Parts: sequence; C-alpha cells; structure tokens
Amino acid sequence: MLTEKRIRDAKPGKSNRTIWDRQVIGLGVRITPAGAKTFVLSYRISKTKKLATLARCSELSLKAARERAGRELAAIRDGGIDPLERRKRAREAPTVADAFNRFFDETAPHRVRAGRMTENTVRQYRLAASYADVLARRRVEEVRRHHVEAAVSHLKPVLRNRVLAFLSRIFTLTERWDWRPQHTNPVRGIERNREQARARVLAPSELEALAGALDDAETDAPFAVAAIRVASMTGLRIGECLSMRWENVDFEMARALLPETKTGERVVPLAVPVLQLLHALPRVNGNPFVFPGSRRDCAVGYRKVRYLFLDCAAAAGLADVRLHDLRRTVATNLAGAGLNAFGLRDVLGHKTLTMSNRYVQSAGDALSEAMEQAAGFSAVAMSGTKSDNVVPLVRRRG
Repeated sequence: MLTEKRIRDAKPGKSNRTIWDRQVIGLGVRITPAGAKTFVLSYRISKTKKLATLARCSELSLKAARERAGRELAAIRDGGIDPLERRKRAREAPTVADAFNRFFDETAPHRVRAGRMTENTVRQYRLAASYADVLARRRVEEVRRHHVEAAVSHLKPVLRNRVLAFLSRIFTLTERWDWRPQHTNPVRGIERNREQARARVLAPSELEALAGALDDAETDAPFAVAAIRVASMTGLRIGECLSMRWENVDFEMARALLPETKTGERVVPLAVPVLQLLHALPRVNGNPFVFPGSRRDCAVGYRKVRYLFLDCAAAAGLADVRLHDLRRTVATNLAGAGLNAFGLRDVLGHKTLTMSNRYVQSAGDALSEAMEQAAGFSAVAMSGTKSDNVVPLVRRRG
C-alpha cells in the first residue's frame, strides 16, 4: 500500500515502474528512470484500459491524491467525461487570442461589408485588443471577472471603459460560438468609470487667434489647414472631412455626399464660405480626395491634421483645446441660432436619430440656412471681421 514514506523513499529503475495503492484501486505512483514521481490513475472505459496522470507527487499529498482519484473513478462509473478526453479538450480549448482572431478575421470584415461597422471602428477595436493582450493566452472558458478587472486596472478611465466595451462584445460572441456557457460574460457587472462630458467651446476671439496660426501653417500644410477650416465651419467629424472626394462634391447644389460615416451615407449642405474655400483648393492629378495626402491614392492622415491643430492651438495661445471641439462649437452656435434638437442631429449625424440622411434631405432650405449661419459664425470670427455679413474664411495677409 502507498504511504508518504514509501513514495519518498522509492528509487528509480532502468525503466518506468509503478507502485500501486491498495486503498484506492487504480491509484498508483509512477517513477521514471530520471526520478520523476507522479500520481497516475488506471481505469477502464468500454473495456479499454487507460492510464491518466493526476499530478506530480510534489504537488499533491497522498491523501489528496486518493480523494481526487476517488472522485474521478466515481465520475467515470456515472458516465462522466474520460479524464484523458477532458485533458485533450482543455489543451484544444480556444483562447482569448483565438477569439480576437476570429472576430477580426470573420466577424469584423462581415459587418464592414454589411455596412454595420466602419474600418475606423475596427482600428479602434484592434487598439483595445492590444491593451487586453494580458488575457490572450487564457482559455476563453476559464476567464473570470477578476481576470478582466486585473487586465484593465492600469488603464486611464476613458480607455478602460473602451477596452471593457470591446471585451464585453468579444465574450458575448464566444457565448454565441459555444466557447463558454451562456450568460457567463465575465465583463458583465464590472463597474465603468464615470466619464465627464466635455463642454469646451471656442469663443469668437479664440477662433480668430486660431485663424492666424492656421495662416502661418498654410504654406507648409495647405490641405491639412483647409481640412481644419472646413471642420470649423461644417461641424463635420475630421474623419468625414478627410474622406471627402471631389466626385461627391456638388458645387451647383451646394452639398456633399459622404458615403461612409458612423450613421451610414449622409448628404450635407455646404455653406457659401465652405464652397469658396473648396473652390480655391488646387486639385492633385490622380488623387480623388479633396484633401490629398503625400501618396497618390490617399487623403491627408488624421495624425498629421491632429498634431498640426495642436501646434496651431498652442501658437494661438489656446488652452485645453482639441480638434473635436470645433464640432462642438458649431453645434453650440447652431443651438444659439434656434435650431431644434432634430435639426442638430441632422447636421451632426448622430446615431441617435434614425435615417438621418432622409432628415437632412427633407429639411431642405431650413437646414441649409442653418448651415449658412453656422459657417458664418466661424467665418466671421476667424476672419477678424466684426460685420454681420458672411465673409470668406481665409484671411487676407496684410
């Protein structure tokens, strides 16, 4: 019979040898020629004899090994899973990295093709996945809430919320793929950080100071500067500005088609100052974008525009200002001009308004007039003109 002393004193031989226990039939200690000692379990399934390793003798006491062997044998008699089969399934069980790969290789491309997700969203998800890579090697079925909390504990509040949202989506999909039991999403119940809504709006004097800084930067980066000016007059997201193509700009109808936005295809009215600015822009042969980049088939990069804006804001002496604040400034000016909530959502293309493009088209003259007012606010302020008349956005150099 096995005892702790007998296990401890057992010597290796020229080949593997096993010492069997008499208390729990089937439990033994296997000793290799190298001296490694492991608890093993001998059992039969469908008249086939099998031998499974339970644990190293250094990891488990004899008493614990007997208890575990008893549970395994009882489960086998009751028709439970073969220990060897269970171990095989565990080795082959999908990991979180497998879930990430399936999402980016199958789910995301399908949703992009169906118009349910944008490439920009996919890029944001890839960034979120990179921050959660500490979970990548864990098996999907074994991830628990404390694993997720530990993975995001070092992230800043807003980024933490974004990563948690992405992980929640991934684990919901793993339930749909039958990779883990239903209703066991480990992200569910994790408290999110409170996000303070940003309310920064540029005053007319700040817009005028920004205009001067943009003038100084225009020689070196004319298209990036032009994109910032258009964003300041239309309230478009900077990504929407950069995606504009000449084929979709209709000067006669004073509007532009944006095929891909967060809310799908949109048609946006273009005010007179915007049309004047676009008309003055040179066109680069072979490049379809209104704001072309250095390569023939691409637009100005977002990073370039963002950093240019930050440099110009610093040169203008503006504190705590971001590129997206231009969009908020337009919205604030429109609201001040009396545009109601539905009109604002049409102008800004928010997700919360269904069929936003149809509302834009049906708004007709009222919406176009509102856009004229919004562009006029920015144009007047950035030109330094105190008149109520709308003037071209680009300032003349003295």
